[in-house]
Amino acid sequence: MTDDDPRGHGGGIGPAEWLAMNRTGSFDWDLDTGTIDVDASGLLVFGVSPDGFDGRPATLVERLEPAERTRLDRVVRAAVTGGDASYSTHFPIPQDDGTPHWTHVLARILRDRDGRAHRIVGAVRDTTAEVAHAAFVQQLEKRREMQTSIVERTTHALSRAVTVDDVTAALTGPGGLARLGADGLALGLVENGSLNVIALSGDSLDVLDGLRTRRLDHGLPLADAVLSGRPRFVSSFASLGRDFPELAPYLERLPFRAACYLPLVAQARSLGGMALFYRGRTAFTADERNLALGLAAIVAQSLQRAILFDEERELATGLQATMLPRRIPEISGGEIAVRYHAAWSGRQVGGDWYDVIALPRGRVGIVVGDVQGHDTHAAAIMGQLRIALRAYAGEGHAPATVLARASRFLAELDTNRFATCTYAQVDLASGTVRAVRAGHLGPLIRHTDGRVGQPKLRGGMPLGLATVFGEEEFPETRLDLVPGETLVLCTDGLVEQPGTDIEAGLAALSEAVGSGPPQAEALADHLSERLWERWGSGDDVALLVLRRSPDPGTPRAPRIHQYIHQADPQGLSDARAAVGQALRDWGMPELADDAELLTGELLVNVLLHTEGGAVLTLEVLPEPVRRVRLSVQDRSSAWPRRRTPGEAATSGRGLLLMDALASRWGVEPRGEGKAVWCEIGPAPVGADASGGG
Repeated sequence: MTDDDPRGHGGGIGPAEWLAMNRTGSFDWDLDTGTIDVDASGLLVFGVSPDGFDGRPATLVERLEPAERTRLDRVVRAAVTGGDASYSTHFPIPQDDGTPHWTHVLARILRDRDGRAHRIVGAVRDTTAEVAHAAFVQQLEKRREMQTSIVERTTHALSRAVTVDDVTAALTGPGGLARLGADGLALGLVENGSLNVIALSGDSLDVLDGLRTRRLDHGLPLADAVLSGRPRFVSSFASLGRDFPELAPYLERLPFRAACYLPLVAQARSLGGMALFYRGRTAFTADERNLALGLAAIVAQSLQRAILFDEERELATGLQATMLPRRIPEISGGEIAVRYHAAWSGRQVGGDWYDVIALPRGRVGIVVGDVQGHDTHAAAIMGQLRIALRAYAGEGHAPATVLARASRFLAELDTNRFATCTYAQVDLASGTVRAVRAGHLGPLIRHTDGRVGQPKLRGGMPLGLATVFGEEEFPETRLDLVPGETLVLCTDGLVEQPGTDIEAGLAALSEAVGSGPPQAEALADHLSERLWERWGSGDDVALLVLRRSPDPGTPRAPRIHQYIHQADPQGLSDARAAVGQALRDWGMPELADDAELLTGELLVNVLLHTEGGAVLTLEVLPEPVRRVRLSVQDRSSAWPRRRTPGEAATSGRGLLLMDALASRWGVEPRGEGKAVWCEIGPAPVGADASGGG
């Protein structure tokens, strides 16, 4: 190639100039003699003067670093001894100014008939320009990959942002600045003629806190970019201080060297502005400017969606709030707390509701319910149904009638929607609860000792469907609230978790009710903190907590009440222990053993021979002599009768024990049931201690 006529490459160029431009030569290496013949172009590539070349291969590679010489020798020896026909290698040759010139050798190995290498011929070429170009292309590609990564990561992070708070969290949270490729960020929104900076992220940017809310004018660069609609790229903070004197005192406290101020515009609407700050940059290339503008467009679109979402969410939650009762009436003999939690989904307005209704004769009606669907139509139906149910309850109808009429009302609306609810009439003076259920969760009862029960409420069909299918039967269940006990009603959003059985949610709710404080407001807060964050945020939640006021008696005449479930051996044992401990705490340990024995007899009789639980009351009668009174109330109208048990009988001795241990005992009618009572201690003067009434 070097022997070609140079005039074929443009004529008029001398040999020296042509050699300098071509930088390609050839060589012929005689392995037998150890000499190498290199043409002038090849010597120029190796940086060796033709006049001083001695024909030795070592002279050609004198400039190479020792490690490179070793590597080159290894490549050649491996090719020669390994029987290869050729080899190719790249290596840098340092020049006088220290810059490397990259050299490419492509050689052919000539062998005799025995395969012995005796000669190597080949070409040598200066590839410095190619390597430099490749490095430039690689660096350019790397920059483009980095810019693409910035756009992709930012887009991905913002794609999951729903609210404005979500957008700011994506930009300022962990990894936010790294995704943007910046060292600092300021984000501002236009609101009522002002620019409110809603996010500052980056080292030392807190010095700008005093500029967070400013009138929208040209006094600051971010506001100027918003008003003009043009970005500003700043490579000198000194010039920035001259253009915006108000900002100058802050700039010397910022560790940045460059910044860009970008307007955020979406669908021709100016939403605000974003500033990005950089420590190591002093200039912006065309690609970097385009990247910043692209990021601003992505953020603007996300903010536009988020602002619209927040506005719709505010409208939706406002609609829900107007459908719920504005205040809860005060009640006598107890306390009520309510909580409502709107789903995080915002636009999906739910149909959950609660209500507290003042009823005739001092009673109170409580209800929680849920209309099918998650839209504004569901919320509107919920409002109508709540008002209708409140009206039916206020007229004094029985709970079953209230739900039957509410079902008919919903069906007549012809909305193709149904609703579930639980409704209860509560008499806090007596503790009587008459509850009905329409396809809804039943209540929980927290007893005075912290145990939590799930009463079995017979249920009817959901409201609306019950009328359509002609099944307007809502069986009523009676419950008894002992003083100090608490009734908890909620919608399914509090106990349902996607992919988990509802029983797991009910168990978690029971545990939270049992571990919480006894007061209604405090317990409602406890349940909100424990469960809404866990799994209640994906759905609306209505919660109602009603507690009957405790009845501690007085220091001279203390009193305890406890409910014992039917067929609950552990509850029976706990009740006996509670009675004994209470008497010891009240300074009457001499009566504890007898009281425990009588407690067991009274409760066993009720739990074995009736169809429900029992309410145990232990109280001290202080006048004229302190005595202990035990009372067990049940719902059965059958009175106990005295029997004469045989020697081998296992029952029938309860009344005999009361005759022996109690100073007197009796039976009293109590509404739908009775109370069996006994007194321990000195009998009052003139009292009949034989019992029976």
